[in-house]
Amino acid sequence: MTESGTGAGSSAPYADAARARLVMAYEACELADLARAAVPIGEHELNPDGTIRAPGTVLADAACVLAAAQRFFQAAVVFERVGGADWQLIGDVLHVSPPTARVRFAMPEAVFREGLLSPEGARSDRAAEVSSLRAHMVREPLETALDLDDWVLRHEDGDSDLGTAPVSGGLVRRGT
Repeated sequence: MTESGTGAGSSAPYADAARARLVMAYEACELADLARAAVPIGEHELNPDGTIRAPGTVLADAACVLAAAQRFFQAAVVFERVGGADWQLIGDVLHVSPPTARVRFAMPEAVFREGLLSPEGARSDRAAEVSSLRAHMVREPLETALDLDDWVLRHEDGDSDLGTAPVSGGLVRRGT
């Protein structure tokens, strides 16, 4: 478990890999919520004759799920890289050459590492919102981890004992 009494601030020096894993956990949470929302069939979705009432809305929702899956995928690569994986390993796992892996994922890694140094980025629209949120996660990892603890425990299916801190309990501080 994380130290108590330190607050949620950046005074707790978490390892870069722990912060990258936290971003990945957040992206997984977002993906799960978006995908779960697509499961129920609402009364408003279909006309009595079986046609779609609002053509394009389900496709738009699926596009959001796909974008979230891509963010999760990128976050997984960044976590692996920050944790020490080289481009050869990334390429091998993804069945692409190391240079192809580097071209595809070097920018998300650079953005993450830049966020570690300068969490306040200047971007626009959705990119600014996502950038700001990720910067917050990097600056305030314990606060984010505690929120994710709550999310995991609310969605626990009872098959495993995750304990009371399934996310925050796994954060590693620098130098440990």
